[in-house]
Amino acid sequence: MNVMQPIDRIRGGVHEKQRHESSHKHVTGTAEYIDDIPEPLGTLHAYLGLSERAHAEILSIDFEAVKSAPGVIGVLTAADIPGENDISPAHRHDDPVFATTKVEFHGQPIFAVIAGTRDAARRAAAKVKIEYKDLPHVTDVMEARAAGYPLVIDPLKLKRGDIAVGFAKSKNIVEGEMRIGGQDHFYLEGHISFAIPGEDDEITVYSSTQHPSETQHMVGQVLGVPSNAVTVNVRRMGGAFGGKETQANLFAAVAALAAKTYGRAVKIRPDRDDDMTATGKRHDFHVGYKIGFDDAGRIEAVDAVFSARCGFSADLSGPVTDRALFHADNCYFYPHVRLRSRPLKTNTVSNTAFRGFGGPQGMVGGERMIEEVAYALGKDPLDIRKLNFYGGEGRNLTPYHQTVEDNIIGRIIEELETSSNYAARREEVLAFNRKSRIIKRGIALTPVKFGISFTKTEYNQAGALVHVYSDGSIHLNHGGTEMGQGLYTKVAQVVADEFQVDLDSIKVTATTTGKVPNTSATAASSGSDLNGMAAANAAQQIKARLVAFAAERWGVSENDVAFEPNTIRVGIERVPFAEFIKLVYGSRVQLSAAGFYKTPKIHWNRSEGRGRPFFYYAYGASCSEVSVDTLTGEYQVDRTDVLHDVGKSLNPALDIGQVEGAFVQGMGWLTTEELWWDDKGRLRTHAPSTYKIPLASDRPRIFNVKLAEWSVNREETIRRSKAVGEPPFMLPISVLEAISMAAASVAEYRIPPRIDAPATPERVLLAVERLRRAAKNG
Repeated sequence: MNVMQPIDRIRGGVHEKQRHESSHKHVTGTAEYIDDIPEPLGTLHAYLGLSERAHAEILSIDFEAVKSAPGVIGVLTAADIPGENDISPAHRHDDPVFATTKVEFHGQPIFAVIAGTRDAARRAAAKVKIEYKDLPHVTDVMEARAAGYPLVIDPLKLKRGDIAVGFAKSKNIVEGEMRIGGQDHFYLEGHISFAIPGEDDEITVYSSTQHPSETQHMVGQVLGVPSNAVTVNVRRMGGAFGGKETQANLFAAVAALAAKTYGRAVKIRPDRDDDMTATGKRHDFHVGYKIGFDDAGRIEAVDAVFSARCGFSADLSGPVTDRALFHADNCYFYPHVRLRSRPLKTNTVSNTAFRGFGGPQGMVGGERMIEEVAYALGKDPLDIRKLNFYGGEGRNLTPYHQTVEDNIIGRIIEELETSSNYAARREEVLAFNRKSRIIKRGIALTPVKFGISFTKTEYNQAGALVHVYSDGSIHLNHGGTEMGQGLYTKVAQVVADEFQVDLDSIKVTATTTGKVPNTSATAASSGSDLNGMAAANAAQQIKARLVAFAAERWGVSENDVAFEPNTIRVGIERVPFAEFIKLVYGSRVQLSAAGFYKTPKIHWNRSEGRGRPFFYYAYGASCSEVSVDTLTGEYQVDRTDVLHDVGKSLNPALDIGQVEGAFVQGMGWLTTEELWWDDKGRLRTHAPSTYKIPLASDRPRIFNVKLAEWSVNREETIRRSKAVGEPPFMLPISVLEAISMAAASVAEYRIPPRIDAPATPERVLLAVERLRRAAKNG
């Protein structure tokens, strides 16, 4: 063994800014997605045939023109499924692969055409002749309520205190309602699956899915084979945002069914129009609320009902509407509170997970209530927010009876209020509005408190597999999926830090159910928390063996063995990591381990509405200033300042990117992205021509984003970091509130604007005119 001088640090460890492991491939076009995988000779292509009715009985189907179309190999229907015709993630048998006797939304899959080319399959699918008997349909959530449509799943009620007592002592009571729109995921890579049949009952599926294990189980369920016959592989997705947590199951199942039916590889990739029509979106909500408060603005009681358009089946609507209630309090203590969900069935595509998973809708509803109090009392909404923050004995219990123990929102707000110069700028805005007739400005500073963990307790677990090869290189595989957020990079940094080796010695391979079983969805902002801890656990198992080997071979205490940058120190001697590993291999010490992690402390009793569903909270705040043209309703975001809490960041560069991206995506949801169904139940905003996502030109003109570098997670998360995927999505509530303030200026801020989301220019203009009329009528 050679004595070496210690090296200061490794290259690419945790808490350092590192580029995304595939960033250079993304920008050069060399990153391989499913559509880039070379197709075996004879690969077939599938295309879905979709319903043209929103609600109808199927009287007859004529496939003659479809089957005789050029290039067609065959047509698959529910009758061809050897297992179950169901892919319901809620296991309620309400989500068929193919409709049989009845369709329940416009765009529901009825069959699949299999052809030699994708174009041939797509053209043939349009030749089907279906005879329908139309049935009454409902697409709007409140119309569904009025029509007595059923709930797709049992509702939730959160209750603490006594609202009758709270309202009785309240000097002021306000009632109102708000509509909060849905959102399409609009990922760069749409849904796609590529299935290759194997021997016996085996099938390999390349799927653009956030939940490989669920996709594995659903494919097995449809084929009627056990999960061990199905392997699902995911190297990367071109975006997902929750839309590929359950919705990928349909495409994987169809590709697998066709592959096993015809004994050939099969790929399915819908057009963007059909993708948007046939797959679920963010739930839109109607919120009805009643709030009681004193003359200072301190809230005494809240009673609110959150009704959601869920679509024709349950999907994930139960946990989504649950989480909306969990976040209706945001950062505020309600002494007496009752929150209820109403997950309503509609004749629309079944809505699903989307970044924030119901939390954003709940939080927007909660912030609207704060705005109501502020306008009723003629106060700055920020003063009302600070007055009602959690904090102090007796004011730290949530409506679901979890104690807020890690509250840092006060410091976050104070620092952002100072750094953004909020008070002075608000005075400037008020002065500007007094002089300007047409252009009005608004400014708002809003907080975020977001709970981290799956509310389905069993999902809070993860596995990882780590191999150290005899040359010192390291192979890492875990259950998390990479959708552009940098999860692979962060977990690799954790393993590099554990072994104290440079990041470039870690190879992360495609997520596959064949290596790490029973994985949880990469969702709920838990990817790094869960998979980072599982990978660290695997590395620690190997490290323990390495330490024991060194101590025995050199006759020292295990305390005298240490991992230093690219080196193992034994006593006063040091040896390069790769050289040491060769010695270990030569002595037949196991250099592989399967790691595991489960989130501690969490528990939840849904029937009682009590528990600790979240391991910890992530916090943040944003201050936005806007300019609104009151003649057209058009507006621009002039400036946004953000201060966000990610604990002790694993990778500040990636985290800043997540905050910036989440802000712009959330701003799109609240301002421009509008879903619209016509009177026949057809989604008409189903393409870039009709659905407006934010452009680069829509970003705030001045955009200052900082991480709270002083924050350290008090819970034992991976390297004391905090989740970053979903919490910053709610930061642009400040944009919506600033637009409201600008509109309210036309009535001297005396009337609450009550602008529904998304606050499109049309809605803003209508609100301005409504406020002007109300002010004129006194």
